[in-house]
Amino acid sequence: MNHIPIHVLQDRTTKGLQIKYLSSDSLKEDPSVLGAHRDDHYIFFLLEDGLGSMMVDFSEVELCAKSMYYLLPGQVHYRIRGDIASGWFIAVDTGLVPQECRNVFEGQLLIQQPYVLDDSGLEQCKVLLKLLHDKFDQEDANSFQMNVVHALLQSFICITAGYYNQSAGQSLKMSRPAQLSSQFKQLLNKELKNSKSPADYAAKLNITESYLSEALKKQTGFPASYWILQEVVTEAKRLLYYSQLSVKEIAHALGYEDHSYFSRLFRKATGTSAISFRQQYRK
Repeated sequence: MNHIPIHVLQDRTTKGLQIKYLSSDSLKEDPSVLGAHRDDHYIFFLLEDGLGSMMVDFSEVELCAKSMYYLLPGQVHYRIRGDIASGWFIAVDTGLVPQECRNVFEGQLLIQQPYVLDDSGLEQCKVLLKLLHDKFDQEDANSFQMNVVHALLQSFICITAGYYNQSAGQSLKMSRPAQLSSQFKQLLNKELKNSKSPADYAAKLNITESYLSEALKKQTGFPASYWILQEVVTEAKRLLYYSQLSVKEIAHALGYEDHSYFSRLFRKATGTSAISFRQQYRK
């Protein structure tokens, strides 16, 4: 494939939402979920029983019983193991995710980890998702059906964001460094191809470059330049491993006119050349 496949939610539904209960049998019958791809939407998982794992941007994520997890739009992922697992799959258009929740989900500069629920939390989520599923599939729909569906959906999303916000040790009123970290991450996702300079991001956030880096170092331990480079390298790795684009084409896709400079940057950051990385991981 020339490019990493992108699964577009609108190709599957016009309602901005898909919800399925996946058993071990249904997972075995659906080989399409195994292929590496991106999504243009959020995905939420609630694993009730069993074990599963997936590869998310070169990190293997282990899912155990009673755990919840989410995938951000654009993250490259594929399932490794999951045929002994059962639970819920919810695909959600980004526009249906409240901004406060997006701040939690998208504000983590490191890859998100599963959150393990206690018995009470699991039962509450199961009841909520069962009701959401039933209302979503209800045939004798009334004029308020989608209002009910969206209210139930946002309740689940807010519950999930609340757990992740709590696990990150954040209060509902985020500190200024935490706010900037979240805003910077969201800008980075949108502007990476066009902006590589910390000064550019600081200007978009209406702060000085030194204040941005100081806030990020306080929140994450690393300055803005570090996270910009990490995002460049992660996207380059995705394209090197999952696509057939040449190194020159990848450099241009990431906004580098000088592919030789991009190659030197990649080698310095990873300790290996882009070609060597592709050959090593495709063995």
